[in-house]
Amino acid sequence: EISAHFQEVYGANISKDTVSRITDKVLEEMTTWSSRPLQPIYAAIFIDAIYVKVRDGQVGNQPFYAAIGVDLNGRRDVLGLWAGQGGGESAKFWMNVLADLKNRGVADVFFIVCDGLKGLPDSVNAVFPAAIVQACVIHLIRATLRYASRKYWDQLAGDLRRIYTAPSVEAAWAAFEELEEKWGKPYPAIPKLWRAAWEEFIPFLAYDVEIRRVLFSTNAIESLHARYRRAVTVRGHFPTEQAALKCLYLVTRGLDPKGTGQARWTMRWKPALNAFAVTFADRMPAAENL
Repeated sequence: EISAHFQEVYGANISKDTVSRITDKVLEEMTTWSSRPLQPIYAAIFIDAIYVKVRDGQVGNQPFYAAIGVDLNGRRDVLGLWAGQGGGESAKFWMNVLADLKNRGVADVFFIVCDGLKGLPDSVNAVFPAAIVQACVIHLIRATLRYASRKYWDQLAGDLRRIYTAPSVEAAWAAFEELEEKWGKPYPAIPKLWRAAWEEFIPFLAYDVEIRRVLFSTNAIESLHARYRRAVTVRGHFPTEQAALKCLYLVTRGLDPKGTGQARWTMRWKPALNAFAVTFADRMPAAENL
């Protein structure tokens, strides 16, 4: 892409190898960023993987893992990028990612918000035993709607809302049973989906509405992945895993240059952080350490 740009704008020929050597200058910076010390406590860490086409003998999809942490001041930060192995996103690899975060100084996390990958709660508990694994409610809603005819989406969404806005776990279960009775016969996959995800769905129902609001979805990391996808799609595929990581890192480095997004995020989290301070008082550091 850079080579073609030079040819079009400047009429100059520059080889792909030369471009690679120049952009390799960022590798040392990327390594330093990937191993930097992190905060000891995070209110929440949002995790998800994105698939990128990489040539490894032949072109195939390779998962790249990303994590966004929100610290006790409401500051959002991309904690790292990790290249996984082929074959799909795995809970076992997430354990390696979380272990890396712990090795870089993370001692405690209140919530880890994810898309409900099978086996992930066990991986989280092995590294951060006190962390609460919360399934992304938006993912559940989207998955539910995919099973139903589009003409029923509005009605079904209203019934789902009664579950995730319920005042308690018991009330949520009662709302689910009504949904199952109403929709289970025409769409049996819907109640099956919710039963399978129930244990990871219900944790946030035990907390203040302000905490519920910020844990409702993984939109933060989905927005990041949307930026990643725009960058990787125009390139088709990458010759190596390192080339893909380099591209994703440069996108990460260029996020929110004026800091306006960070300011909005921090303001949005203020009410939730006050609720966290009360709910997790025994795990909060002294005020002078914040």
